[in-house]
Amino acid sequence: MSDKSYLSKIQDTRVDCWSALVEFDVIDYLGLAEKAYLNRGGIRHQREALKTTTAKRIRTRLVEDLKRGAVIPPLVIGIVASYEDWLTIEGISEADQVKLLLRKYYEDLSIIDGMQRTTALKEALNLDEEVGSHVIRVEAWIAKGTESLIYRMLVLNTGQVPWNLKQQLEVVYAPLVKTIDQKVNFRRLLQGPERRWQGGEFKTDSLIESYIAFGLRRTEVDTQESLADEFSRLDIADALTNKKYDHYFYRVVQMLVDFDIALSRYNEVANVDAADISDSSDSLEVGVKARKLVRGRNIFDTQAARVGFVVACAVNILGRVGMDKDEEVSEERCSSLEKSCAALVHKINNLNGEDLEDFILLDVLAEKLSRKPSSAVGRWERSFFEAAFRVLIEENFNVPNMEPCWRA
Repeated sequence: MSDKSYLSKIQDTRVDCWSALVEFDVIDYLGLAEKAYLNRGGIRHQREALKTTTAKRIRTRLVEDLKRGAVIPPLVIGIVASYEDWLTIEGISEADQVKLLLRKYYEDLSIIDGMQRTTALKEALNLDEEVGSHVIRVEAWIAKGTESLIYRMLVLNTGQVPWNLKQQLEVVYAPLVKTIDQKVNFRRLLQGPERRWQGGEFKTDSLIESYIAFGLRRTEVDTQESLADEFSRLDIADALTNKKYDHYFYRVVQMLVDFDIALSRYNEVANVDAADISDSSDSLEVGVKARKLVRGRNIFDTQAARVGFVVACAVNILGRVGMDKDEEVSEERCSSLEKSCAALVHKINNLNGEDLEDFILLDVLAEKLSRKPSSAVGRWERSFFEAAFRVLIEENFNVPNMEPCWRA
């Protein structure tokens, strides 16, 4: 007979989080997952149900086994707890206390490992109500930072049917975006179909990809690429365990936001439709549509420019992959970039009219972008903007205007 008061609790000192193993009735577990599903519009970005003949037969067999009381491996879920709740975890001694904490964070709860088994449980319950009283084990990862959950997710999903890199990170989409929103002063954080209308506004999915690019320190982040790329997975995992994201990524995004807002002051264009190309996300394989460059905001309207800026900063702060800088050097470089960027933003904010136009030089940028190749446009633009912002960084943001960057 199962003892649902059973609790096994271990602290993971590598990524600073707690692992708690508890037992749930199937109906209670699915209720917890279902609330997260409804509140977030679906437990998003999990692997789709496998559709091969063999996979269907295996799934059917699993459903039948569950109806007959089969025991499955523990499902793994994760939450990011508040500082106050985090302090109470060490004193937790009962399974019900863990379950109560999980329910408190049900809207942001992530299923880290076990989506296929969850689907099978739902199917089995639909076929036989008695499945709801069956007992399953659930391992809860309770973290105080998003980075710990991402690291755990990357490790747990190794060797399985691969997700693409972007989907892996979006499993913990809600807590990651919440962390970015807390640490960066945006004008507005855009969700879903919302459009960018002014500087300082960014879509959450573009920030997710920027997060990946920062860890990999390269602009060519193919989001259709599998996590079977061991080097990509290990590069991100290494950055997470060394707290590099926590120390530097958010500060780089804040520099990007401040620079974007300053550039967006150039907006004095007559007879231009306000709804010009806005917040376009490029592809590494499909060409970027032609767009107008009539506002300062247009520079960071594209993901190519955003990723180019983030990667140029990442390489300067962290060093190239395989040549990581010491923590002291990285901190010194990041602080220096913040001061230099702030000085440039102050300079731009004091420019007006023709002086601002002469500084940004959108005509020079438009001319350079008009020479892009006929294929792999997205890849070319990302490389172009990384080189442009690398010049800006090498000059400590102390440039007479943006021409040296656009002509790099």
